[in-house]
Amino acid sequence: MSLALRNLQRAVPLRRALLRQRLQAVRGALGVRAFDLGVVCVDNRKIQQMNRIYREQDTPTDVLSFPFHENLKAGEIPQPDFPDDYNLGDIFLGVEFIFQQCKEDEDYYDILTMYQKEKQVLQELNKHMGTRLQPLSRGLF
Repeated sequence: MSLALRNLQRAVPLRRALLRQRLQAVRGALGVRAFDLGVVCVDNRKIQQMNRIYREQDTPTDVLSFPFHENLKAGEIPQPDFPDDYNLGDIFLGVEFIFQQCKEDEDYYDILTMYQKEKQVLQELNKHMGTRLQPLSRGLF
């Protein structure tokens, strides 16, 4: 099925083709290529507005997700009964916030640790699936 990728921000230059390629690779590795997925890149103002409305947190954030299927456990893949239900939902990426976190270096070790854990998980996936996945954050900005 399809991956809809939209860049609705101008705060940070974004390489959409590279992001799309990596998102497709992750979808394949997770076994959810048969599902539609929407990924929307937004700036701090928009992600803060959404965070305030949906989570009652009046601050920007890195990601907000809106799953199509309810009551799924973490890591569980939906089992749709109808073709229209092959949808994972939408993910909003606060790319300006993410970029600022990478630039400020205040939490450098936290960011580095998260990056290393992401790398470790992907290395395991690569070993078992014969793929060559890299962290999504690598080379996007």
